[in-house]
Amino acid sequence: MSLPSGTGAAARRVLAALTDLRGSLHAVSLPLPTPAAPAAREQSGRITRQLDDYVIPRYSRIEAPLVAVVGGSTGAGKSTLVNALIGQPVTSSTAIRPTTRRPLLIHHPDDEEWFATDRILPGLARVRVAPDAAPTPPGVGTHGEVELRASDRLPRGLAILDAPDIDSVVEDNRALATELLAAADLWVFVTTAARYADAVPWELLHEAAERRIVVSVVLNRVPHGVSGQVRHDLAGRLRAASLGRAPLFTVAELEIPDGGMLPDMDVAPIKAWLGGIATDSASRAAVARATLGGAVDDIVRRVAVVADGADEQSEVVARLRSDIDAAYGAAEEAAVAAGGDGSLLRGEVLARWQDLVGTGDFMRGVEARVGKIRDRISSVFRGRGNAVEPVHEAIETGLNSVLIEAVEKAAVETERSWRRDPAAAGVLGVALANRPTPDEVRRRVADEVHAWQSALMELVRDQGEDRRQTARGLAIGVNVLGASLMIAVFASTAFIPTGAEVAVGGGTAVVAHKVLEAVFGDDAVRRMAKLAHTDLTHRIQLLLGEGARVYTGALDALQIDPAAGTRLRDAAGAIATARRTEGGR
Repeated sequence: MSLPSGTGAAARRVLAALTDLRGSLHAVSLPLPTPAAPAAREQSGRITRQLDDYVIPRYSRIEAPLVAVVGGSTGAGKSTLVNALIGQPVTSSTAIRPTTRRPLLIHHPDDEEWFATDRILPGLARVRVAPDAAPTPPGVGTHGEVELRASDRLPRGLAILDAPDIDSVVEDNRALATELLAAADLWVFVTTAARYADAVPWELLHEAAERRIVVSVVLNRVPHGVSGQVRHDLAGRLRAASLGRAPLFTVAELEIPDGGMLPDMDVAPIKAWLGGIATDSASRAAVARATLGGAVDDIVRRVAVVADGADEQSEVVARLRSDIDAAYGAAEEAAVAAGGDGSLLRGEVLARWQDLVGTGDFMRGVEARVGKIRDRISSVFRGRGNAVEPVHEAIETGLNSVLIEAVEKAAVETERSWRRDPAAAGVLGVALANRPTPDEVRRRVADEVHAWQSALMELVRDQGEDRRQTARGLAIGVNVLGASLMIAVFASTAFIPTGAEVAVGGGTAVVAHKVLEAVFGDDAVRRMAKLAHTDLTHRIQLLLGEGARVYTGALDALQIDPAAGTRLRDAAGAIATARRTEGGR
């Protein structure tokens, strides 16, 4: 990729695309324990911090001073080297490990404006110390701070940041060291003749090569007589890691008294290299652009890990929603069918209805023309007002049972499906915590069934007002007509045979239909039954929808955007496109 120009329309397009990526990363939610989630979370955090700490600030101000991070392993002598580079004790050096706690940033007094604000490392609070103050003792401060110290011993345009150990036994030290290295324009990597082959430093050096970070390596504490051999071996390792152009400095093993300094001659080559970069604006800009370009290109590559993790989260949510739809869809289909296929026209409902209408001459004469049986119907029901209440109660009980079973079965099936999915463990716990108790389900179903019955009775009353003369003459009563309409609804989609083929349930429905037809007429009865069945279907859907929302609500609370992965890839693609036009190829 081309190097960032830092100015002009192309750089502004890159900066805008980087800012868009930052917003897209902020919107990504990765709460589910999917296989790709740990790596995606780690990369999302790393990319976000690097954008905030370094990439966006550096793209915004390419001319800002360079930040050289002095990093390395425990006991490598980083603090001693920093003191020697500055020419005065500014950071504590002790045999007690871990040494560095609060990172120290030293800058030229004229460069103070660049570091006093949160332009870089915005997550760290600024703690200013006087230029001539004694080194801050180990253990003072927190990982959420950065100590700022001005020194006119540094050239303008260069700041040195003393970082914690990269292999510290304190996890926060290691995390902060990695964060600071990611926010650097160049690394001064310190190792020792005894530990230069350790795995942890080489993990970071390989990363530096991939990101094209400008690196110098300081081989410290080299025993006399083996300098050439050790240097030759380390140089070979650097070449193999694609860091063959990295300057390699050696510092001999010396006995340094407490509070003492490395001899200036031992660090002069390092100071000269840093000073040459800082004092030459072209060199300074070249270092900034090389590291910045590598960081951006590396971010574009790593976004794919986050996007894949986001896609996996979306796939899990889609799968879990499908489980909900399947369970509650099947329950709704069964409950709606039971409300209209004659399933309820048996057992207690049938017995109580037959107690009301009788099973003798009336049942046999039910096929007669409506006009001739109207008086007959009236005489059948006259004096049976007390017998209709058990019909209503049996219908209510039967319908309650059907709907409670539907709600509970849908919940059980959803839970069973989710338990088979390892990624659903946490969200299932949330859903179960919000799931209504059996008593709450029974009360809610009873309320809806009662509301349906009340609405159906109101429908009968309204229809009776439209046919006032017939209703008065018949004097059957609204409760009987309401029960008849409920019976007709429960058989509204069933095949009802006639004549000699009338079955018990079918005959029950025919009787109910004839009662209603005698009062309202066939067309009106069919319309009323359809309205009542539609209302019952709506209430079934309402009850099951409330049950499903326990599970969909738990998924919604995760705030997993199904388009998050696509947006991340689009943002990374926009950065790559803008980079190709930046400064030419």
